[in-house]
Amino acid sequence: MFIEQIYTKCLAEAAYYIESEGEAAIIDPLRDIAPYLALAEKRKAVIKYVFETHFHADFVSGHIDLAQQTGADIVFGPTELTTGYSALIGYDGQEFKLGGASLKLLHTPGHTMESACYLLTEENGKTTSLFTGDTLFIGDVGRPDLAQKVIAELTQDKLAGHLFDSLRNKIMPLADELIVYPGHGAGSACGKNMSKETSDTLGHQKKVNYALNPLLSKEEFVKEVLNGLVPPPGYFPQNVIRNITGYEGIDIVVNRGAKALGLEEFVTEWKKAKAQVIDSRDAQTFAAGFIPGSINIGLEGNFAVWTGTLIEELKQPILIIAEPGKEEEVIIRLARVGYDNSLGFLKGGFDAWKRSGKPVDTINSIEASEFEKIANHSHPNILDVRKNSEFESQHVKDAVNAPLDYIREKKFRPRADRTYYVYCGGGYRSMTYISMLKAEGYEHLIDVKGGFSAIKNEKGFKLTEYVCPTSLL
Repeated sequence: MFIEQIYTKCLAEAAYYIESEGEAAIIDPLRDIAPYLALAEKRKAVIKYVFETHFHADFVSGHIDLAQQTGADIVFGPTELTTGYSALIGYDGQEFKLGGASLKLLHTPGHTMESACYLLTEENGKTTSLFTGDTLFIGDVGRPDLAQKVIAELTQDKLAGHLFDSLRNKIMPLADELIVYPGHGAGSACGKNMSKETSDTLGHQKKVNYALNPLLSKEEFVKEVLNGLVPPPGYFPQNVIRNITGYEGIDIVVNRGAKALGLEEFVTEWKKAKAQVIDSRDAQTFAAGFIPGSINIGLEGNFAVWTGTLIEELKQPILIIAEPGKEEEVIIRLARVGYDNSLGFLKGGFDAWKRSGKPVDTINSIEASEFEKIANHSHPNILDVRKNSEFESQHVKDAVNAPLDYIREKKFRPRADRTYYVYCGGGYRSMTYISMLKAEGYEHLIDVKGGFSAIKNEKGFKLTEYVCPTSLL
């Protein structure tokens, strides 16, 4: 028996390669399927199944491309939805032979109605592992408010009730020694309290995971699991539809987007297509010089998630500024979350733009030590663009919470005629926030380099717990 978790940090997503006696299965593959094909080739195995735990919202799955290239069967849990491709719709308790092992489908509705877990029994007849998708995470469970964005009558309360029943009737009766392999880890928007760990024993989860507390009534569970949920990124429902109906192959998308554009061609495409220019370089590199009107979403952070959160329409034409050699990675990461309309990248990157003599913009980014002196002596306007939960934990005294997630909402918008000092957790989100507003004409936003992590190291700062923020206006 061979099991490998293939974890993609940018999306906090776990796919799985399972193999027995030369037959392999992939659970919840990402759209760029090369790693799975390479592993099967290396191990001289044939991919027999692609198991999906549900119709994913946070990424476009690789199930279609993988099935087309390998001849594998795509398997989903029970659903009345019709897919735009050939798929095997399994039933609760159905077993799938994989070499000398088997996987049993457990229908566990709640996160979505078709959600399923897969219980692995190895060649020796011992049941050892449970692949839980978004039904059960380490420290949390899948949020039950996403499917209602696609099917209106599936309210979050109904789904939460289904999830309670699935956990109590299908998961909790299983043996404590089972290894739980979830679909996501900390950082995913598919849950609210996930651990950084990416596997655990079911027995330990029964002790520490609030959702598996046997003393909770259904009503208490529903209240607890829905408490604290924030709206999901806008691209989630669009990705669900793509995963149901089908999509273009990843090779087509990459080939179309990996087009090196000369300077004038880049400018022409920008104007003609009304494209969004995404500069994927490091935040401080971006601050030192960038193309006016471009926005900074750094490749080295949660690039795909923030793109999906901040660019509302999947069909939005995108032009790319990247470090040389990173262009294709940018296109792949965009495609993972459904942004297939990359038009190309500027050949030579920002340096080519700068050498041409075209206008260059900058962002003022100051050290935390300088910010400390300003904050303690002149009572400036301060924006904390972290999530509300981070802000409530601790923040700079007199700061106002304006989460990057809600940058388009009027109540979180600063005044264009005032100067603000902007910080986040580590300097990534603040640069994205400032770049987006700068593209709209804001000229008085100053970045605090290193964010709250750097601020906490300065002893002179006045930090406080949550207080009701004053208006931004």
